[in-house]
Amino acid sequence: MLQVLACGVVVFPGLFFVFRRVLPSIFKQWTDADVVLVSERLVSSVHAVMATTAGVIVVLACSGNIMTDRYWLATYFVIWYGVPYMTYDIYAMYLSHYYRFRVKGHEEYKEHSLTTVNSFVRREFLLVLHHIALLTILLPVTLFFRRDQGDYFIGCLFLTELSTPFVSLGKILIQLGLQDCWIHKANGGMVLLSFFLCRIALFPYMYWVYGRHYGIPVYGVPFHLTLSVNLGSLCILAPQVYWFVLLCRKGWRLYQRQCHSTAAAGSQDSSLLPPPSPPSLTDSQPKGNH
Repeated sequence: MLQVLACGVVVFPGLFFVFRRVLPSIFKQWTDADVVLVSERLVSSVHAVMATTAGVIVVLACSGNIMTDRYWLATYFVIWYGVPYMTYDIYAMYLSHYYRFRVKGHEEYKEHSLTTVNSFVRREFLLVLHHIALLTILLPVTLFFRRDQGDYFIGCLFLTELSTPFVSLGKILIQLGLQDCWIHKANGGMVLLSFFLCRIALFPYMYWVYGRHYGIPVYGVPFHLTLSVNLGSLCILAPQVYWFVLLCRKGWRLYQRQCHSTAAAGSQDSSLLPPPSPPSLTDSQPKGNH
């Protein structure tokens, strides 16, 4: 009974329900869209912390022999938490999309319909595809096609969730109106760093570890692996690179906007100063050099 209650099928929708009930009583000015967005981000952060912790445990437990060492959490976390979370998150993202456009007054969003679902899938196609790919690729690989090998690499894939709390914190800080504080700026740096290390650089690292285990150079690893493994890695890596580029562009735009606002504020302050008095006819140099 306790195992069923601790399962992700209960935990993640349950937390989402609790946050949606508690947050309006704290932030009374928030709309339904605000509450759903923050609730979704909080649940995502909880799952990310769980997945990252599980990943660290599995990687450390299987670091002796990366191919044959086993640890039960590599399989059970996917079954009990990974699959339920990915399924729940598609629904939570849809609700966030629905209430965001409903608050804006779109007529077709007065109630749920195939139109709203279709609009969500079109607007968030890459995210939905990413979730479905994990459900249809990671789950079968974890359960049926590994031949009891590679728990170490499953643990590494869990570590990709390390960046999620920082991404969620950034959106929550914006929701709280704290986008100009130093915490948001520092968090932006952590988003880029953690995203690059754990969602992009992690894949070359796994290829390098595999090559070191078999004594082959990293550039020869793709030829040592099956085509399905390489394609699976590419399918997971490609959207991560795309999202990282978007994050970098957004960070650059925010940096430029801040520089422009700082320059504008400086010019405005200087315009408020009284004009300098003209030098007298007996002055041979500007007064500042006297």
